[in-house]
Amino acid sequence: MSTIEFNEMWREKLLNRFLSYVKIYSTSDAESEATPSTERQWDIANYIVEELKTIGLEDVSIDDHGYIMAYVPSNLENDSQPTIGFISHYDTSPDFNGENVKPQVWENYQGEDLVLNKETNFTLSPAKFESLKQYIGQTIITTDGNTLLGADDKAGCAEIVTAAEYLIAHPEIKHGRMAVGFTPDEEIGRGAHKFDVAKFGAEFAYTMDGSEVGELEYENFNAAGAIVKIHGLSVHPGYAFGKMVNAGLLAAEFIQLLPANETPATTKGFDGFYHLMDITADISEAKLQYIIRDHDEVKFEVRKKFMEEKVAEFNQKYGEGTAEVEIKEQYRNMKQQFEGKMHIVDLAAKAMKEANIEPKIKAIRGGTDGAQLSYMGLPCPNIFAGGMNFHGPYEYVALESMEKALEVIVNIVKA
Repeated sequence: MSTIEFNEMWREKLLNRFLSYVKIYSTSDAESEATPSTERQWDIANYIVEELKTIGLEDVSIDDHGYIMAYVPSNLENDSQPTIGFISHYDTSPDFNGENVKPQVWENYQGEDLVLNKETNFTLSPAKFESLKQYIGQTIITTDGNTLLGADDKAGCAEIVTAAEYLIAHPEIKHGRMAVGFTPDEEIGRGAHKFDVAKFGAEFAYTMDGSEVGELEYENFNAAGAIVKIHGLSVHPGYAFGKMVNAGLLAAEFIQLLPANETPATTKGFDGFYHLMDITADISEAKLQYIIRDHDEVKFEVRKKFMEEKVAEFNQKYGEGTAEVEIKEQYRNMKQQFEGKMHIVDLAAKAMKEANIEPKIKAIRGGTDGAQLSYMGLPCPNIFAGGMNFHGPYEYVALESMEKALEVIVNIVKA
């Protein structure tokens, strides 16, 4: 069984570290071409770097694009073990406000409704989110109803840093070399684009970026982003007859061309979807931002082609150049990268069982940095970090879930 003894001091370290991370504004921006995509991400990146140095990790570095790497050295006399890596991302999703996060800590939760904001009566309720019931008796961290929390993936960041600190403080736990990495821009599909796999030096790694306790994932969506632009013609409404082309109205029509039953809200399991992320429109110009997802590679290609065909049909109806689409791939299903390498997944499953956790091996309805990294030569399954209801004001995480994630990290390294 696990040798980790996670006393109150370490529990407080983990909690306080997580609270300090989520208060730092670090939302990414898909419209930016820079890396990191927002200057604000440097605030948390530099904060983590200083922490790693203070804790005593070796070869702490941050490159010009905000990628952080550091190492816990092996303490084995005859070390023939591979370097094992752990990776998480410090940006938060642009899907919801991530500025001025005010986390709230609820100890010994008893299954009641949590009024997160008394002014607005914003409430987190087990009647709406039944998953809350599994955290009765635990300590829950929530938002104040005005922002997301940022447990995706600052929970993972806090777990990795605290695990590294724990191993350095407990030399009696024998282990091989541990590499840790922290990335920007995962939430906009670019988290691993400029990750230096060779410099990282790990034989394999794990992203700590999953949700509830026990999740272990080595397959995910194939993913692309699509931007549809529709061009209109603005004319004074009093003289518009036969002349005006309202891009906003055309955008509404285009949206109806995609299957209404193939959205995130109408699909589950291995079903793919088209997801409308954002609309900006006036008479002259409209822009629709989509993400395209499917686990099956062939179906994924069909989805991308279908989007292009709908744009072509639109132009046939309204004239060439009325609409245009740009599709950019973001990541691929990493499952095929684990053929002959399932020992990496098995090691994580064993570490969970040592922590009295039943592994829940399933496909991700999303993606992680690990998907891209696996194709870059660094096999990288995904492990739970504990957060729930990501990317919105109902997001929360149980401290006990984060403790379990930390325990799994330590168990993997010492194995």
